[in-house]
Amino acid sequence: MNWIERVFKLQEHGTNVRTELIAGLTTFLTMAYIIFVNPSILGDAGMPKDAVFVATCLIAALGTAVMAFYANYPIAMAPGMGLNAYFAYAVVLHMGFTWQAALGAVFVSGCLFLVVTLTGIRRMIIDGIPQSLRFAITVGIGLFLALIALKSAGIVVGSEATLVTLGDLHQPSVILASLGFLLMVALDRLRVRGAILIGIIAVTVASFFFGGNQFHGIFSAPPSIEPTFLQLDIKTALTKGFLNVVLVFFLVELFDATGTLMGVARRAGLLVPGKMDRLSKSLLADSAAIFAGSLLGTSSTTAYVESASGVQAGGRTGLTALTVSVLFLACLFIAPLAGVVPAYATAPALFFVGCLMMRDLTEIDWDDSTETIPAAITALMMPFTYSIATGLACGFISYALIKLCTGRVREVHWMVWIIAALFMFKFAYVGG
Repeated sequence: MNWIERVFKLQEHGTNVRTELIAGLTTFLTMAYIIFVNPSILGDAGMPKDAVFVATCLIAALGTAVMAFYANYPIAMAPGMGLNAYFAYAVVLHMGFTWQAALGAVFVSGCLFLVVTLTGIRRMIIDGIPQSLRFAITVGIGLFLALIALKSAGIVVGSEATLVTLGDLHQPSVILASLGFLLMVALDRLRVRGAILIGIIAVTVASFFFGGNQFHGIFSAPPSIEPTFLQLDIKTALTKGFLNVVLVFFLVELFDATGTLMGVARRAGLLVPGKMDRLSKSLLADSAAIFAGSLLGTSSTTAYVESASGVQAGGRTGLTALTVSVLFLACLFIAPLAGVVPAYATAPALFFVGCLMMRDLTEIDWDDSTETIPAAITALMMPFTYSIATGLACGFISYALIKLCTGRVREVHWMVWIIAALFMFKFAYVGG
């Protein structure tokens, strides 16, 4: 216990071991889906699914452990959703890269990512983000979480006529997710510790009786990682379509990870004077995880927005992240058990956290349209484009242009102009 206190400084952050463990378990349950989804997506690109499963668990455990010990942040890492889809369906299947070359592109983008972090450029980017956009990042991530949750629960479904529409309210998943959400809100209002975790467990248990969920055993031996380990093709990545692939990976990694880190860290009350050095360390931790993941054999690793559920459950230190790391390692041996939690059991947790993150709307100066409009664009474009990076891009571009058109250029940090120009180039050259 003394060792834990020295390393993670629990008392300083007003938390304890029990709270941190519950928070870590909560975060893990909300993001455990990645160990099944990632192999499925990358498998479509021709990668061996079993090896990708192992690589996913290992890089999630490694990256999150570095975040725990080096940055002491309650933020978990794993291969990013969206980045894996771009890897498989755009780079490999559409552009014709081999998956080995695509891994090489991830490696190169990870090296660039690490350079901008070590040289302080990434921190300069963060310092240049206007306050209104910082608040909008948190709100946008909340909206993004809410959309993911509603989709996972089946409450919102696709529609050819209206893009999205209300799902079938008679489905067990919809009913159980709704009841789980109400249970979480009630328990949180009553100040019950672990309200989110209790809700997830309650819905999971109910799913065996009403949702057709089945128990598939506990233990299984981990497959071999050899088919993907060190299989990246860096030479091809540097000579074939370099800008068209590496630039996209780099920009998405930069702003997805930075936006998520800032949003979750702010939600945990960690972006305050005296604690900003931990943010710098967290930026380095997630930078290193990107190219490490490419060596193991998976697409870009990033900080997970689902970490916000653990923060809401009380997580404030790296002990939360360490718990997540250990659980990902355990998944190598208990994959059937980890997969027993259905998506509609974790959806209420994400929706609950998304609702709470909306409170930052009150921090924006609504009397200044040059600040509020870019902030609104940032927040709205994240869920509507299903991309944190796109929301950030549109926010930066609109902020710079609106200030320019209203004669308030001097209020724009020089870094904002550079970022906006990069995004405009990216949109013009690569597209969305």
